[in-house]
Amino acid sequence: MTDIIPLVLYRTVPGRCLLKALASPGLSRIAGTFLSLDLSRRIVPWYIRKYGIRMSDIEVPAGGFTSFNEFFTRKRKDGMRPKPEAGQVLCPCDGLLSVVKIREDSCFRLKGMPYSLRRLLDDEGLAAFLQGGLAMIFRLTPQHYHRYCYSMNGNVMHSRRIEGKLHCVRPVALETVPVFAENSREYQVIRTPQGRYMVHMEIGALLVGRISNYPGQDSGAAVCAGEEKGYFEFGGSTIVLIFEKDMIHLNHELFDKHERTGEIPVHMGQMLGRILK
Repeated sequence: MTDIIPLVLYRTVPGRCLLKALASPGLSRIAGTFLSLDLSRRIVPWYIRKYGIRMSDIEVPAGGFTSFNEFFTRKRKDGMRPKPEAGQVLCPCDGLLSVVKIREDSCFRLKGMPYSLRRLLDDEGLAAFLQGGLAMIFRLTPQHYHRYCYSMNGNVMHSRRIEGKLHCVRPVALETVPVFAENSREYQVIRTPQGRYMVHMEIGALLVGRISNYPGQDSGAAVCAGEEKGYFEFGGSTIVLIFEKDMIHLNHELFDKHERTGEIPVHMGQMLGRILK
């Protein structure tokens, strides 16, 4: 059922008309405002029970959470920050991981929508540079922790934000799998101490969710593996790490644990692999 909904919304004319109304800035602002109100805190106990969220390692404010959004962006207790060794690549978040070898015809299906690497990055030159590399896609579900960290040490070389948008609703030949909507995306190109390059991207929900990266991460900034980078407010969310060719040696003990869906359950701070020199 969850796979059918994106197809109806994005690939049929009535669905796109409905999506255009749902994705209007006014409705999104109303939904976001409600989730930040005191009234929305009543949702929290139900949400914890429904998704079986473990609260033992979470910082709970005195008096409880003041809104659903404060709960959704909850923080873990001090001492939970990952402590990597030099050269390690850490998992940036809790989620479900899938891995894609990048080829010229690679198609990334993110939030029910297909993207080529060029469309995903909106940068033809960067997409060409990353050909032959590896992409790791982390899908966060409602029960997951929605804060994320940097995967490795390095320096930010370039930052970019791409606003989400909904394309026109004119009928188009559906068999061509056109892209009718694009989610908001933020990414950084990071240069590691080994002189290698990777992209760290966050993808937010089209309707309500928002990417909240911390300030001070502009070009030239030094970043550290395990350092908290930001968080997602309520809504579906995805993180994508893209590595240049022959950059990373994978932790095969982890990558041999695929679920039936082909995805790998992962947790923030797990060792994904090591950077090759």
